[in-house]
Order: sequence, then C-alpha cells, then structure tokens
Amino acid sequence: MPDNSDPIPISALEHYAYCPRQCALIHVEQVWSENIYTMRGRDVHDRVHEESSHETGGMKEERSLPLWCHRLNLTGKGDMVEFHGTVPYPVEYKSGRQRKGTPESIQLCAQAICLEEMLKVPVSKGAIFWHGSRERREVVFSDALRKQVERVTILVREMLENGITPPPVHDKRCAGCSLSESCLPDIVTEQQRVKRAARELFEVSL
Repeated sequence: MPDNSDPIPISALEHYAYCPRQCALIHVEQVWSENIYTMRGRDVHDRVHEESSHETGGMKEERSLPLWCHRLNLTGKGDMVEFHGTVPYPVEYKSGRQRKGTPESIQLCAQAICLEEMLKVPVSKGAIFWHGSRERREVVFSDALRKQVERVTILVREMLENGITPPPVHDKRCAGCSLSESCLPDIVTEQQRVKRAARELFEVSL
C-alpha cells in the first residue's frame, strides 16, 4: 500500500539519530536558531548546493542532486554524488572536524538507499567530508546500518504523525546545540525533577 503522507526529509533522520527532541523542534514545531556551528554548516552547504554536473579525471560529479525513495517515503538532496563508472558514490559535506558517531552515517546511507531505488543499481559505500579538518571518511552501507535507517525512518514518521516533542535529554549534546534557548534543557529538566519529587513525596505521605 503506498504511503500518502508527506515525504520525510532525509536530514530529519540525522536530527533524530542525534537527538529526538531536536528533530521534533525542527520538523514538528518548526523551530530553528543559528549558532556558530549552524552558520558554518550553512556556509559549507551553500557552496556545495550549487547544482552542477561535470567530470573530473574521468569521474562524473553531480552536486545538489535531488533524491527520493518511494519505499521509505524519503526526499532530499545529495551534497555531491560521484559516479565511478555507473556506480553512484554519495558524499555528504559537514562543517567542523571529523567526529565519531552514527547520525551522519545514517543520513548518508539513506541517500544511498534513494539512489538505489532511483537508478536501480547497488550502492555499497559513500563518504563524509569534514570541511574543518579536510578529512574524508568512507562509510560502508552494511545491513546493520540499513536497518538503522529503516528503524529511524519509522520513528521519525511516528513523531511527525503524532506531533509529539520528547522531553530534553540534558547531556553533553546540549552544549553545542543551536536550539538550546528554545529547548531549555536546564529549566525543563529541573521542572520535571521538581514534579517527580513532589509526586514521590505525595505517595510517601499516603
């Protein structure tokens, strides 16, 4: 049965994998704020997202390539897709320095799944390029990573359909988040702590 809901932005998968509350603030509540990290990221993507097609050393490169996957109901754009012969190789550009973690890999793998459906060819790997450190890390699209993409897609779809914003996590992820002033992790977490303490006190009193 076809999915008649609005397509899910591929970027939402990275947002959710990093922090479900961040994903909800952006894609459910339509909240967005800038900080030094998002400005750097926007600058990098503005340079990359100029649609173009050219060949370098016999390798074709497509910038800002529209992507979609009807099976998962995903849509987005690939920063750059290299074509090694007829095989696409997605490259996602990130600002800053290389860091560990899977959110970016989930986003990149989702792009590969789109390319596979669009072009009817297997896409086994791609790369993430970190603009700040000029490093490029290759990502292999394993079965485990593909399952993560599908699982996160389901969770994002449920979040969007239900319009639910999860509570803040209040951990190290909050330090560099551009949405901290909208999220208010300190205040909301403290309110939750006070309510929980009051509830427990009430239960003990009974």
